[in-house]
Amino acid sequence: MKIILETERLILREFKLSDARALFKLNSDPEVVKYTGDKAFKSIDEAKQFLSNYTDYQNNGYGRWAMITKLDHEFIGWCGLKLNEESQIDLGFRIFRNHWNKGFASEAAKACLDYGFNHYGFKKIIGRVVSDNIASIKVLEKLGMKFWKNDTCHGFENARYYQITNNEYKLQSKKG
Repeated sequence: MKIILETERLILREFKLSDARALFKLNSDPEVVKYTGDKAFKSIDEAKQFLSNYTDYQNNGYGRWAMITKLDHEFIGWCGLKLNEESQIDLGFRIFRNHWNKGFASEAAKACLDYGFNHYGFKKIIGRVVSDNIASIKVLEKLGMKFWKNDTCHGFENARYYQITNNEYKLQSKKG
């Protein structure tokens, strides 16, 4: 198990095969995947197959990471960076519904932005969200990401694209 980041309340680590059951449950909640364009895994074995074939860590050195609480070591979702189909660095997160509105998405996403800009030196990180997904929009805006454009994303025509540059992030961090 490779730990990537730690925050006050969370550990972000690479996925492992034993996460398959939790990942299956996470993607089985229609409210959790409502705005993602993803389909639920059909079985735990399908989730295991996904994890076995997940190559972002090897190909890019980063990816989506399991989000684990420090308090009780519970898998509560994932957060991380990926190189998307448009060759942009994309911030994403997904959390079990019983952990919504507790600040975990913002905490993990901020750590991922910090890691992307300071460890990898990325020039820009984007976030894509369906315009009806108000909670995720609030997370991106809280991080200082600015609305950039409307576009289609994963079959959703009403997606909003947000972005933040390395310089904007560093200026914002200095201000506190």
